[in-house]
Amino acid sequence: MSDTTQYLPPKIWTWDKSSGGKFAHINRPIAGATHDKTLPVGKHPLQLYSLGTPNGIKVTVMLEELLALGHGGAEYDAWLVNIQEGQQFGSDFVAINPNSKIPALLDRSGPQPVRVFESGAILWYLAQKFDAFVPKDFALQTECMSWLFWQMGSTPFLGGGFGHFYAYAPSKMEYPINRFAMEVKRQMDVLDKHLAERPYLAGEEYTIADMAVWPWYGALAKGQLYEAGEFLQVQEYTHVIRWADQIAKRPAVQRGRKVNRTWGDADNQLPERHDASDF
Repeated sequence: MSDTTQYLPPKIWTWDKSSGGKFAHINRPIAGATHDKTLPVGKHPLQLYSLGTPNGIKVTVMLEELLALGHGGAEYDAWLVNIQEGQQFGSDFVAINPNSKIPALLDRSGPQPVRVFESGAILWYLAQKFDAFVPKDFALQTECMSWLFWQMGSTPFLGGGFGHFYAYAPSKMEYPINRFAMEVKRQMDVLDKHLAERPYLAGEEYTIADMAVWPWYGALAKGQLYEAGEFLQVQEYTHVIRWADQIAKRPAVQRGRKVNRTWGDADNQLPERHDASDF
């Protein structure tokens, strides 16, 4: 359905709480905590406060991959943050992430806790802390970081752009859906052409770049995101599909994508994770 109503922006924008959409009740134009809330703390050095969305999956996959390599210091507690209930606006969570988005990580392994927020920054922090999943070669490391930043810059067009207007907006509007569908298909074509010539984003080596991109674009390529596979004709991107399938076979990835997940098949849900035996 097309949006045929002409919208004339007011001279001064004001916040309209009744703007609609699935996330209207938690979106607001101001930052900061809305209520006092103490976060739980488990027994492990790393405390993750998150949800099993694509951004959350990036970090749990990384942690599970580190544990699979034998990095015992990567043991973690993963606590569920229900963004639909506004738990990301609690005082302790905002103290870790002033941007009030999941995931948020608190590293308590040193004399002073270290907060890390933004999923890409968390991946980089863990890669540096454990010296893993970033190439040693400087040129390849730079390639890895380029794709990590590509994901952070590109995915808002997929999620907040296409995903919002296609799946969550209170009404279907032709212009934004067409605009963002075009951009998402361009992004998929970028990935497909790149992956036609190498197994992983940075080359021969599986890195944090793959962990960042896979939960979004791998899911899209497999028709698992916004139920938009047919609409976007994702079967065209054969190299992205090959890459997505290759990563999905990794046991650590299979574990990581379950953590903090509370929907879908019950076998793929692990709302909180505090020990390897939880799986």
